[in-house]
Amino acid sequence: MNGSTYAPVAADPVVAAAAPATATATEPGPELGRLLRPLFRAAAPGSGSAVVVIRGDERTVACRGHSDRSSERPVRADTRFALGSVTKTFTGLLLAEMAARGEVGYDDPIDRYLPAGAAPGYPRERPITLLHLATHTSGLPRLPVGLLPAVAPRWFTSPYATFGPAHLLGALPRTPVRGTPGAQVRYSNLGFGLLGLLLANAAGQRYEDLLEARVCGPLGLVDTSCGPGREDAAGYRRGRRVPSFRLPALPGASALRSTADDMLRYLQAHLALDAVPLPARADASVLRTALGEVRRPRVDRRRGGARICLGWNHRSVPTAPEAGRPAAEPAGSPLGDDPRGGSGDDLRDGLRGVTGGGVGGVGGVGGVADGIGAMGAAASGGTDREFDDEVVYHAGVTRGFTTFVGFSPRAQVGLAVMAGTLPLRSRSFAQSAYDTLRTLVTERRSQGE
Repeated sequence: MNGSTYAPVAADPVVAAAAPATATATEPGPELGRLLRPLFRAAAPGSGSAVVVIRGDERTVACRGHSDRSSERPVRADTRFALGSVTKTFTGLLLAEMAARGEVGYDDPIDRYLPAGAAPGYPRERPITLLHLATHTSGLPRLPVGLLPAVAPRWFTSPYATFGPAHLLGALPRTPVRGTPGAQVRYSNLGFGLLGLLLANAAGQRYEDLLEARVCGPLGLVDTSCGPGREDAAGYRRGRRVPSFRLPALPGASALRSTADDMLRYLQAHLALDAVPLPARADASVLRTALGEVRRPRVDRRRGGARICLGWNHRSVPTAPEAGRPAAEPAGSPLGDDPRGGSGDDLRDGLRGVTGGGVGGVGGVGGVADGIGAMGAAASGGTDREFDDEVVYHAGVTRGFTTFVGFSPRAQVGLAVMAGTLPLRSRSFAQSAYDTLRTLVTERRSQGE
């Protein structure tokens, strides 16, 4: 459990320091507790949650509530939460790792790793590539064709458990591609799930086993996996417990579960790989290359939106206050990038047009991740010279969990937030997490650290 100590919280969050092998545990001061209170309040009432904060050499884990309301089991740093679409950052890292080894290429066409006749229909003069899948520019829809009929009979139990890889491969030839691949960003769980499948095919291993061998194992993420594990938190939606999330067809999109301890190590690796003790078998040079590649912006969004990396979103951050606005407060509409104006729950948005609306879903927060902290140059009233920092982040939502993970390499700041419930306003919760990350970054930079 990486030396963490745990402090379940009643009313206000009590912060407990985590002590990985590379850092000395320090008791956080009251200013950090003050900063985290709005974040805990943004979660649904009774939510069990865990927060990880990295500020330079300081590592902190704060736990609140219960992972299982029936047994009143307190949340600990080794309690596992569903990551939802944060899984995509792991799949992006797996792609970068395999590319660094020369096993795949970013511009490889997806046909190369699919059975004959299984590719979706698209103009052959511009094939869909692995990079298109990793940057949501493939033109593929959010969800597989035929998913609704498969999940509807089991909607209130475990709807996605029977939709497996065979169903996905059967649906791909019937899947429409919108526009020219690489021309436009369209958030797609199908695209990232397909990326995980193609990487597994390229390596000749299951996605779960490949991720363990190339990412989770070397980084020491002992409790991060697609299957059940110890101390799993229960997910809740509208106060009711929901079954454990399973999506065998698209594990690379949203199937992972993890702990605060593991997310601490995951963030440390993205900030500085040297801070994570690696096993002798790990190739540090390959991992270092891959970790640098995943946070490099590949696609610029229109209207000042987040830039797209390999599974991550990227934004510039002004550390100087704007006129009449604190430095840590986001300018512009907090959800200005979401053209749908919906909840951001990918599956609910994907099915609304078919079912008439209102069905609960899973699969990430495309709208949330796209829209968090909208800050175009017009909103900030400045040029690129006013932006001297950056944040890299992603958010995820399943039927019973909400997650946010982000970091700033320059400021050496990281934040991970995991809640065992779906808040009534999941975008507000994700926005609160993003605002907290920005505040951590701007305060640290303003102190000259």
